[in-house]
Amino acid sequence: MTPLPSPQQLRYLLALAEHQHFGRAAAACAVTQSTLSAGILALERQLDTRILDRDGGKRVVFTPLGRELLGRARAAMAALSAIVEAADAARAPMSGPLRLGVIPTVGPFLLPRLMPALRAAFPRLRLYLREDTTERLLDRLDGGQLDVALLALPCDCLGAESLPVARDPFLAAVPPGHPLAALPEIPAAALAAERLLLLEDGHCLRDQALAACGAARREDAEGFAATSLHTLVQMVAGGLGVTLLPKIAVDAGVARGTGIEIRPLAGAGAWRTLGFAWRPHTPRAADYRALAPALASACGEGAAPA
Repeated sequence: MTPLPSPQQLRYLLALAEHQHFGRAAAACAVTQSTLSAGILALERQLDTRILDRDGGKRVVFTPLGRELLGRARAAMAALSAIVEAADAARAPMSGPLRLGVIPTVGPFLLPRLMPALRAAFPRLRLYLREDTTERLLDRLDGGQLDVALLALPCDCLGAESLPVARDPFLAAVPPGHPLAALPEIPAAALAAERLLLLEDGHCLRDQALAACGAARREDAEGFAATSLHTLVQMVAGGLGVTLLPKIAVDAGVARGTGIEIRPLAGAGAWRTLGFAWRPHTPRAADYRALAPALASACGEGAAPA
């Protein structure tokens, strides 16, 4: 009978798929590169198959079977994580480690308010944070590397269960002295004639901003992408165009000292929804739902359930 792969071997495999580099994957697993390489080679010998295509030079290339095994490895690690979660949930609800993922357009602005609320409400909870894009967080969630993710919804959650919690309104940001700044509210349609500045591909806020202003703006927005909301604000301050900012970022001072003009965005759908996502059928679902009041409170008194 073929020996079963070990959890450590599966971790090596998933880390290599995520980082696409042996050195970075080894660092993520807290082992040496030679240890990780030996672990994957041992797995190939156990299964009597090639997982990696070593004819691809220095690039990490998985064979067709290797790509199939990645999906099964994620499912296996999620199942093992569920065993630990069930024991944790039965022993002491809302205690112990909780690996929380958060997107970059939320983390720096909301966590300073959310973390103290969570510590006060659940003093036995130990939070470990990971900031990344929605797609990467969901991959980590699916692979059992995260327990729950704080995201902007709706999104393609890859089968994860999600809980919408609070609305985060969009605000229009225009350069100092811009004609639209004379309006008390800026209709989304009024932005149609403006150069719309957006975050680069991979950030869900990019697609949400396009949806709020009209999907036809996608081609016009190409070539003017920023890597962060702080960069986006500086581009507006420099007169390069206009943008949409989440209210939580404005409340946290993302535009402070720039001189840009910020007005409410009028029209239907002028907001995004913040909420949590977790693996379906997890034994700790009740724990994750219990996080919702703290998130709603951190979003402010005006936050409304989605």
